[in-house]
Amino acid sequence: MTFGENLQFLRKRAGMTQEELAEKMEVSRQSVSKWESNAAYPEMDAILRLCGLFRCDLDTLLRGDVSRRFGEDASLWDRHMNSFAAAMAAGVALILLGVTLLLLVGEFFALEMWAGVVFFLFLTVAVTIFILSGMGHDTFLRQHPGIGPCYTKEEADRFERRFPALIAIPIALLLLGLTAIIPLDTYADLRLGLGLSLDQWDALCGTLFLLCVTITATALTWAGLQYAKYGFPEEKMTPAQRRISRIWGVGMVAATALYVGLGYGLDLWKQAAPIVYTVAALLCVAATILVRKDNE
Repeated sequence: MTFGENLQFLRKRAGMTQEELAEKMEVSRQSVSKWESNAAYPEMDAILRLCGLFRCDLDTLLRGDVSRRFGEDASLWDRHMNSFAAAMAAGVALILLGVTLLLLVGEFFALEMWAGVVFFLFLTVAVTIFILSGMGHDTFLRQHPGIGPCYTKEEADRFERRFPALIAIPIALLLLGLTAIIPLDTYADLRLGLGLSLDQWDALCGTLFLLCVTITATALTWAGLQYAKYGFPEEKMTPAQRRISRIWGVGMVAATALYVGLGYGLDLWKQAAPIVYTVAALLCVAATILVRKDNE
């Protein structure tokens, strides 16, 4: 393919008109038209800007076949990011499942020693996954310099339309879990019918809520990495939005650590769950408002 054919392919893939590309390159539309018809060539600094704009190396843009190169890169990037997202979500799920089993085995079956063993086994596997996945991701980026999101505008737009549902559904599940656990205290007849002591019933209620937390956190982790896969953070996230993202991440991790400490140290597994996560969410909301005000 010629330079003009490559440029036209990249422009159309990005969903740009000639006018939009001309505006980004600070040239006239006629200049872009001449480039694409091979009637004229841009200056070297403009070519380098085109490479950065379309995530393409200089040699491929000038003399290669970008349609083939982008097809290969898109497939490689997509497979890698899907496996990376799955691994990181699995690590989060294992940690929270470990906390859930810590409560269930320790309180429901009164096997506190084995509950601790199970929790640390899950934690060990999760940390191993985080380390291997993180190092693997760094290695992949180092071995494939310049690789990144290679999706068409239609593909990115389709995911962006789905993204609010990927966030809203897990959060709704968490709120439903919190709502459902509150009236369970009143179901004394059900507890007695199952032959459970009050401590066992509390442990069971806490376990059900923690399962909702586990599913929510796992789904949000996967959705966030899928969002990153399409390149939205680099293109659209402001520094304030990145700070807000970190605040929520640290807040939820801190809430989980506090919950484990209160449950394991003071035997407040059931009582602490709604309070800790609700307070953590309110503090994160307050921090989010402050960050946005400072940014304005």
